[in-house]
Amino acid sequence: KSKGKPNGKKPAPEEKKLYLEPEYTKSRITDFEFKELVMLPREIDLNEWLASNTTTFFHHINLQYSTISEFCTGESCQTMAVCNTQYYWYDERGKKIKCTAPQYVDFVMSSVQKLVTDEDVFPTKYGKEFPNSFESLVKKICKYLFHVLAHIYSSHFKETLALELHGHLNTLYTHFILFIREFNLVDPKETTIMDDLTEVLCSSSGSSSNGSGNGSGNSAGAQNHVKER
Repeated sequence: KSKGKPNGKKPAPEEKKLYLEPEYTKSRITDFEFKELVMLPREIDLNEWLASNTTTFFHHINLQYSTISEFCTGESCQTMAVCNTQYYWYDERGKKIKCTAPQYVDFVMSSVQKLVTDEDVFPTKYGKEFPNSFESLVKKICKYLFHVLAHIYSSHFKETLALELHGHLNTLYTHFILFIREFNLVDPKETTIMDDLTEVLCSSSGSSSNGSGNGSGNSAGAQNHVKER
């Protein structure tokens, strides 16, 4: 909102992002090559692979959020914010809902839980077909799960550090980002907001520049005003 004015005073420096400190970005719970882990195995059906991984990411991200959920309250997180971007929830009728971060996360987890346990969407029985809308639903789920991960970094990294769970968070984020990139599940413009972190954590993958080129201008603009999604 407030840009620097020509009154001799320097504009307030951007808040330091603790999660970008080298001593923390190096922390992992495994050194496994995730680029190989996310690739589709030859004998596995694509939809089966997307379904099993999406379900697993949902459970892990839900678990990661639960570790800091007591700190994510309606008072501390009055909006669902990531850096300078504010997210709104859209209900089944497309109505835009402004909500607190815990409310938003609850909407995400409840809706995803409903989808991944629906046999008509995520079939588990032999011979049952995936719906034609399956890939678009997976993309929607992954976009929302990214919002939750980004909020943990943006608003609750100090608590994550205090719990000594940053290694788990970094590992989960790296695995998730490489997975959604491998199958183009989330628009790079959507993940631009965390490009600085992605660059550091996923640089070895060789794909870290995927979203940084077209997002650099947006990142600069976000420093001066709140964006809405």
